Amino acid sequence: MHQHPPCTGKSMHAAIRRALIALVLVAVAAAVLQLVACGGHPGGSQSPVTTAAPGPARQASASPLPGPFPGLLLIADRGNDRLLLVDGKKRVLWTYPRPGTAPSFPLRYDDDAFFCPGYRAIISSQEMQHTIQIISFPEGKVLWHYGRVDQPGSGPGQLNRPDDAYVLPDGMRTVADIVNQRVLFISPAGRIVRQYGTTGVSGHRPPHLLGAPNGDAPTPGGGMLITEIAGSWVDALSAAGKLQWSVHTPATYPSDAQLLRGGRVLLADYTSPGRVFIIDRSGRVLWRYGPSSGSGELDQPSLAAMLPRGLIAVSDDFRDRVVLIDPHTRKVVWQYGHTGAAGSSAGYLNTPDGLDLLPAPVIARDPEIGALLRTAPGL
Repeated sequence: MHQHPPCTGKSMHAAIRRALIALVLVAVAAAVLQLVACGGHPGGSQSPVTTAAPGPARQASASPLPGPFPGLLLIADRGNDRLLLVDGKKRVLWTYPRPGTAPSFPLRYDDDAFFCPGYRAIISSQEMQHTIQIISFPEGKVLWHYGRVDQPGSGPGQLNRPDDAYVLPDGMRTVADIVNQRVLFISPAGRIVRQYGTTGVSGHRPPHLLGAPNGDAPTPGGGMLITEIAGSWVDALSAAGKLQWSVHTPATYPSDAQLLRGGRVLLADYTSPGRVFIIDRSGRVLWRYGPSSGSGELDQPSLAAMLPRGLIAVSDDFRDRVVLIDPHTRKVVWQYGHTGAAGSSAGYLNTPDGLDLLPAPVIARDPEIGALLRTAPGL
């Protein structure tokens, strides 16, 4: 092995300069690669994603997507038997099934849809078809399904009006099986491995008895927030299935409760006029929305979700729109769909029942999602 003499004088300064130049070139190359991987968004704009250290200001400016929410909005367009992904400018960037094609497994009455962990698949429940299914995203291929099409029941492989299906981080699927009075945990192999509630028996003694559960939202730590239509209850269960608390809500028909920070609960009231509540664990109303007339009136809203910038997204089912409500002004600040006018053409919805957010940072860090979205039908 050859020994190199130590650098001294001019040779040391030259070595330092060469090292600095090399570091600069490496940084520039890394920045270029980052822009190639993350630049642009489904609309074709080449707004790069910053690679600076994260912070509140940087995160707010990092999103290359337009509009009032930081990402793309997934909508379960129930009356049109389809899923849509729209941006803040109300452009449809992705649809399932693709226009003019038939899905390999029926998708009728898709009342809810949520992204799976990792955002490379979507789980959808088809309540009146009595099935749930997982679809790859954004490729749009059916990966898994459970339930028998148009055959409600409680036997093996059967569901009866399934609602709010989720995929947990360990791959387990959960679903609120309304008429069967239960919440199921289903393995990827299609086996029921756990259950809350007693099949066919309605009551309120969670987790042993449930009354028409229509929500089973996952909570931090592996728990679950169950919404019971009968009696207007919301129940928090631990990962082990132990009841942590139960609250009687002010909603006439509580729908799809979601847990917020600080133990608060956001839920829709599936009535006409419809309402949206934020309550605490004692049932005290902290915030409500529910105009009885005018453009802000809701008609049987089925899901309310808090978006990262603080707006509340609501699927306003029977006014054929999805709206964003500013909780401070209690005003609708954005909507997709034409109020009270069902349709299937661009800008229209028909009884939308579910929604979820594809966050901008996910699109930024996953070049494959960005590339597939840019070439997806509808752009």
